[in-house]
Amino acid sequence: MGLEVALWRAVAVYRGLALVYAAVLIAKNFGGYAHPLGGWAVLAVMAAWTVYTVFAYRDPRRRGRLLPAADVAVAAGCVLATAWVETPGNIAAGRPTLPVSWVAAAVLSWAVAGGRRLGIAAAGILAVANLLVHALAQTSRGIGTVTINGIVLLFLAGLVVGHVVRLALDAEARLARAVELESATRERERLARRIHDSVLQVLAMVQRRGGELGGEAAELGRLAGEQEAALRSLIGTSPSRPPVRAVRAPGGGSGREVDLAPLLTAHASTSVTVSTPATAVPLPEHAAREVEAAVAAALDNVRRHCGEGARAWVLLEDDGTGRVTVSVRDDGPGMAADRLDRAAADGRLGVAQSIRGRIRDLGGEVSIVSAPGEGTEIEMTVPVPR
Repeated sequence: MGLEVALWRAVAVYRGLALVYAAVLIAKNFGGYAHPLGGWAVLAVMAAWTVYTVFAYRDPRRRGRLLPAADVAVAAGCVLATAWVETPGNIAAGRPTLPVSWVAAAVLSWAVAGGRRLGIAAAGILAVANLLVHALAQTSRGIGTVTINGIVLLFLAGLVVGHVVRLALDAEARLARAVELESATRERERLARRIHDSVLQVLAMVQRRGGELGGEAAELGRLAGEQEAALRSLIGTSPSRPPVRAVRAPGGGSGREVDLAPLLTAHASTSVTVSTPATAVPLPEHAAREVEAAVAAALDNVRRHCGEGARAWVLLEDDGTGRVTVSVRDDGPGMAADRLDRAAADGRLGVAQSIRGRIRDLGGEVSIVSAPGEGTEIEMTVPVPR
């Protein structure tokens, strides 16, 4: 049984008990009513509506707008009927309305269905009905403390119950997500064991034998090694990372955020090591794709200018201060201090456009440190909108 079902059952139980309490008071006070039969008629309406709502609220399809609106309307009508059934003297003396606390069931229903805002709205409608009882009865003493206390309790019920219900439903959703993640982790571990016992061992053997045979077999072995590294990275990726999610963008529009870490991890291979934080690093989707493209351009430069044997390391850092830093370092031959300027003067704008241009458009900065024989390190820093 889900939490929401339990909440609706609790409201139904409250509605039934409150009906019994109202029936006891009507039976006790009907002799002093201006229209005694009217009191019993109101009780009959309350009983019929209680039976109907107990079954109606069980069906999620009927919990839309019509049923809760009718619920509040019936409760308000029963409250207003007090001005006709009761005598003005009894109303002025502070005698409670005919339904007494039964009307709070409508407030609870609205709070469960829509949270504290709808709960407060329902309480406001019934508060107006309680005030109209005194206006219609034309009492001279004004509104008594019993009426004020009842109105305050209605507002508190709508506020507190609506807030607690939203918290409880959110907690239930998080628990379901945690169970789902645990199941996904177990399934991933099961698949990883099977893959390790078959595919990964075959790829490792092809890599080893290809290196021993040399020639074209060595190239085949290198490709097998890259696929083994990529597959290990895939089955080792934590399923707890949040997927692409919709967020509210500045200015009220809708935007998307993407975890940058999996995008960079996809570039891992036998020659490229990617290190990312254990937690997600969310960026706006456009920014994440641009950073990933800049990293891809940097790794492409390593392959083209440093040779097949060169290694590269990609490090992703998010220090929580509103800036994300990605560094790409290689162990290649490095370059002279003026090489990039000479390349730009010759019209070769790979670094200037593919890396610096992309990061600059995101409002970030690029720092390149290199020297002959010491490799190259490219550090890209971009702001993160929070």
